[in-house]
Amino acid sequence: MKTTKGEQEEGGLRGTAPDASAERYFEDAVTRTVVDAVVQAAGPTRRQVLGGLGSAALLAMISELLPLDRMVALAADPVGKLEKKDLSIGFIPITCATPIIMAEPLGFYKKHGLNATVKRAAGWAMIRDWAINKEVDAAHMLTPMPLAITLGVGSVPVPFYMPTVENINGQAITLHNKHKGVKAASDMKGFRFCVPFDFSMHNYLLRYFLAEGGVHPDKDVQIRVVPPPEMVANLKAGNVDGYLAPDPFNQRAVYENAGFIFKLSKEIWDRHPCCAFTVSKEFATTYPNTFGALFRAIVDATHYASNPAHRKEIAAAISPTNYLNQPVTVLEQVLTGTYADGLGNIKKDPSRIDFDPYPWHSMAIWILTQMKRWGHLKGDVSYKAVAEQVYRAADCDRIAKEQGYPTHTATMMKHVIMGKEFDPAQPEAYVKSFTIHSMA
Repeated sequence: MKTTKGEQEEGGLRGTAPDASAERYFEDAVTRTVVDAVVQAAGPTRRQVLGGLGSAALLAMISELLPLDRMVALAADPVGKLEKKDLSIGFIPITCATPIIMAEPLGFYKKHGLNATVKRAAGWAMIRDWAINKEVDAAHMLTPMPLAITLGVGSVPVPFYMPTVENINGQAITLHNKHKGVKAASDMKGFRFCVPFDFSMHNYLLRYFLAEGGVHPDKDVQIRVVPPPEMVANLKAGNVDGYLAPDPFNQRAVYENAGFIFKLSKEIWDRHPCCAFTVSKEFATTYPNTFGALFRAIVDATHYASNPAHRKEIAAAISPTNYLNQPVTVLEQVLTGTYADGLGNIKKDPSRIDFDPYPWHSMAIWILTQMKRWGHLKGDVSYKAVAEQVYRAADCDRIAKEQGYPTHTATMMKHVIMGKEFDPAQPEAYVKSFTIHSMA
């Protein structure tokens, strides 16, 4: 069947030959979208005139007014060309890092154009040093760590961004089996505890819990830093009486009949932050398109992990040796919230751990108040300014909106910790309200 010249011109815009390249097909798709938009935007009379020009003439006329080549390039790569696709992301093998870890085996990094691999570290000091020394491009960190690193607390000061929180809740106080008669913090005087890092929610939540029970964490108990993978062994050996730790090491203690879960961290502060995805400010500004793609991948994966229907799939994906190196049954108990507590009970708490990427500035301010309370920060603290610099709440919402996820109308909220309200607008008054603190 023969075609007329006009039909051939029309074919040049409306379609390509079957053997045309994908690039040519894409260019034609963008071009015809622009042409159609111009024609439809015209009134009926003008539409007739434009239609009579023929596609080639019409395209030439539009090209003089609109930069079609730039529009094609933008459509082909809406976030800009990635400056760097091969990335290394440091992590600690705990369930708090679930979105960062699962994004590799479940394909979230690849979905967003990245060839990213996760690199397991032995402890938080190693993660910090890797991140500062650029041995990894991004890192799983405890939510207080980017604040501390930016302020030069415990390390040289290096500006860091925390684009997202990874997990909320997901920790517990686990005690040795010999302490099954313990009922309250007041029963724990003389205990030896361990936490994963000085600048950790674990340390600050444990200290808060003990102090609320009248136990001074620096005088009435011992608290030392132990890497999470070593905690169960220390509990079994009797080196410590308990710990406030990330999972799966609370559940693993039950699995090995070494301890029992005394209290979930959500019972101290429900929906508290714990771990996070972080990059240096230098990385974010040197590789803005790569940073954007990585940001999108993490937000996407975190929302995926927040769906309870995905938890068993995720448990299987992150259980292998190169990730968490844990029995799937242990991870399922943590991620689904149906678990043995070590006291003969099977409990069901779907919010034992959850995943929410939004980095509330008020969370950062609470952390800074506890750093001040326990002597980690000295002198005046610009609470709000530091929170806004490090916790990238607006950016997180922008990425979430792009992907169709819920967004927020504020960056601050009041939080309730052990029944007491924290107002982020009054941080210094909050610090001064405690009778037990580093100087008391």
